Formats: sequence, C-alpha cells, structure tokens
Amino acid sequence: MNWPQIFLGCFVIGFVFSVMSFALGAIVVDVHAHAPFPHHPQVPHAPGNAGASPLNLATFMAFLAWFGGTGYLLTSRFGWVTIPALGAAALSGLVGAAIVFWVMAHVLWSPHENMKSADSHIIGALARVNQSIRQDGIGEVIYSAGGIRRSCGARSANGSPIEKGAEVVVTAYERGIASVRRWEDLAADKL
Repeated sequence: MNWPQIFLGCFVIGFVFSVMSFALGAIVVDVHAHAPFPHHPQVPHAPGNAGASPLNLATFMAFLAWFGGTGYLLTSRFGWVTIPALGAAALSGLVGAAIVFWVMAHVLWSPHENMKSADSHIIGALARVNQSIRQDGIGEVIYSAGGIRRSCGARSANGSPIEKGAEVVVTAYERGIASVRRWEDLAADKL
C-alpha cells in the first residue's frame, strides 16, 4: 500500500467537499428538495433542545482533510513509519473536527434557531378574534407563540357566535382549526 497517496486522497476529498459545502451554502439560499414519496419518514427527536450533533458532514470532512494532510506530511516529508503516522493523523483529524464543530456551535448556530415543541403549542393560548365566528361557523383568531404573531382558523367550542375583537382562549386544536371559548365564559366557569 502506498500510504502517502491514501493520505493525500483523504486530504483532497475532505478539502474539496469542505470548500464545496461552504460555497454552496453561501450561494444557495432557499432550495428545498423533497423525496418523491407521499409521506416523509418520521425521525425521532431528542427531548427538549438537545443541540447540534458533533457527528455531521462538516466535521467529518474537516476530520478527513486534517487526517489526510497530516498523514501525508508525516509519511512523505518527514519519513514517519505508517503506524505512528496513522495515530498522529487521527489525533490531528479529531482536533481539526473539534475546532470546526466549536466554530459552528458557538459562532454560526443560534440557540434560538430551532423551534421547540412549546413554540407551536397553541392550546391554552390567549387570542383575539380577527374575523367574527358565526354560529357553527369558522372565523379567525390572532395569538402570539414563540414571540411571533400568528393567526389560524377558529370555531366556537360551544357553537355560539363570537364577535370580532373578543378575547378567547384556545381549548383544542385539530387539523389547523382552533376551538375557542370566550375568556369571560371560561373565567366564570372557574369561579
């Protein structure tokens, strides 16, 4: 086996893919790719905000580039034998990947970037009727979730009409339609 060529190949692949990833990330702003399947697979998520994983494409490519570059220099320029060069190259690759991950986690990624499940939880939210809700009909409410003003379709939980501007509480949410009750009615029930 020609270890300097293997190390050089690892370096070239890692470096080229890192540069391509950076360039495409800077150029491509909003392109979405969808699988031709009718349903997307459900991927389990860690509870709460678990943060980013250190095992990702960017850190793997950084590992590959640093591993290959260090291994190539140690075997071809400094005449190291293969086993110590592999160990030093692996250590160098881990250090390079750790540096890239640290920069990504502390500089590029925001802790507010990913939504939490509580950000989309609407049940119990205080809302204001924006379009009146007719008897057994649908209107619209405006509420705040995650610091953002949002709106959704709404129907009265008991089927009675609710005029525009009334304060309501969301009691249920199903298929994009909120079931709401007047704030006064809900407060009177609690007393």
